[in-house]
Amino acid sequence: MFAALADRLVIEWTKDTVNWAKTGDQATGMTVVEISDPSSVPFPGFDSLLVSFDELQAVITDDRYGQWQTALRSVQGIYLIADTSTGRLYVGKADGVERFLGRWSEYARNGHGGNVALRELAAADARHRQHFQFSILQVFSPSAPAAQVDAAEAHFKRALLTRQFGMNLN
Repeated sequence: MFAALADRLVIEWTKDTVNWAKTGDQATGMTVVEISDPSSVPFPGFDSLLVSFDELQAVITDDRYGQWQTALRSVQGIYLIADTSTGRLYVGKADGVERFLGRWSEYARNGHGGNVALRELAAADARHRQHFQFSILQVFSPSAPAAQVDAAEAHFKRALLTRQFGMNLN
């Protein structure tokens, strides 16, 4: 009867709760905080984030990625898109209202995010976006000055040669 709730019940555990084992009548006074989603995908951290285009679409639209959405909405910064079929790179910044989540939502929606070089790839082959891999290079607090984020973006474009050999046309 309760098998669907196995490993999902989250209760309020107070300092008065001494032992871990509770019988049904002992647990009746405990407050249920949440019945958690069994398929929730834990956020790996900004330094470990590496997602394909298909995974990005799931991160943006699927409720199982709620932790990811909260984290990506909370910071601004510099990201990298790697074209796994050619090795070409694109460096961008996420500094809008919804930060990484907002910026990456555009990529998930149309495959190019409005970028000229990526738009050209999409025009030539609508499925080319399947070769894109997304990662984060640097994270900034929401209050970081725009000039600091812009300088970091310019630095990564120079360091990774994305204007000469990649997909940054600016």
